[in-house]
Amino acid sequence: MKRYFSAFLAAAVVSTAAFAQSAPDAIVKNAVEGTVNAMKADPQARGGDMAKITQLVETRFVPATDFQRTTRIAVGKAWTTATPDQQKQLYEQFQLLLVRTYATSLAQLRDQDVTFRFLPVNVAASAQDTVVQSHVISKGGDDAIDYRMEKTPSGWKVYDINMMGAWLIQVYQTQFADQLAKGGIDGLIKFLTNHNARNAG
Repeated sequence: MKRYFSAFLAAAVVSTAAFAQSAPDAIVKNAVEGTVNAMKADPQARGGDMAKITQLVETRFVPATDFQRTTRIAVGKAWTTATPDQQKQLYEQFQLLLVRTYATSLAQLRDQDVTFRFLPVNVAASAQDTVVQSHVISKGGDDAIDYRMEKTPSGWKVYDINMMGAWLIQVYQTQFADQLAKGGIDGLIKFLTNHNARNAG
């Protein structure tokens, strides 16, 4: 039993190390296709159950992201003045919003014959940031979705997504700045919490 556990542990370490060294485009491909394939294989998700689709995004796609960095950039300078508890609430509420936004986008593909094309990325060894370009090809046409990624100690992570020609961080920066001007950090937390509550169904 000890020998079996040691072998399993060694395999897990090798697997984790290999994942950490994966190319950015391979990481995005695995995360996106893994989520969509799981969605198509699940009767509830295939039937349009948004709670199930959201759950699949959380388990399949979110591990390939760094939405904490997304939150820091979108909130801007106010992030540094927020308390640890406020930062935690901002991160949790914004990640929930992002996950649901992405889940809503993927839900449209659940009953379609879709092909994904991920353009290979040539990244220098010293690079810390890159963009993976992809195409979602279906009967409805060819839609471009880009993923901005950062190099972290645990591998490349997605922190911004360009859908329909707009980077999510840029979209939310303006909205967040307005809320911060009106009600500060607590006002922004309340805004996000209320938005998520309205869209819980």
